[in-house]
Amino acid sequence: MFGSSSKGNGKQSIAAISTLIADGTRIRGDVHFGGGLHLEGVIDGMVSADGGDSVLTLSEKGRINGEVRVANAVINGMVKGDVFVAERLELAGNARIEGNVHYKVLEMAAGAQINGQMLYQAEARRLPAPALTGVVAEA
Repeated sequence: MFGSSSKGNGKQSIAAISTLIADGTRIRGDVHFGGGLHLEGVIDGMVSADGGDSVLTLSEKGRINGEVRVANAVINGMVKGDVFVAERLELAGNARIEGNVHYKVLEMAAGAQINGQMLYQAEARRLPAPALTGVVAEA
């Protein structure tokens, strides 16, 4: 999993977890963060992050109903929407994605499931956020 050390490869370290959305919490609307976000609750909306060291960690209990646009992600829960990861995506054994996955580096454990296309992105690219509409559909 993502650590705080560069492991001697000259790359910048990944951000530490700075925000927690706990189990039992439901957010209706888009979430934009910097640094690290650990999600055990539910987000009904788009999740996006600033910075090449940002990381989204979605626990087994966590759920996102919307698009994900981050630099790095560790997913072990459910995502219903397209996933765009500019750098590194780790799918743990309980990961469930219903949507297309755009990635540069992928690590996928046995048991992880993707119902959609897996699209390799050769070069890291800046991921523009789509225009916010202000309307969130109820699940």
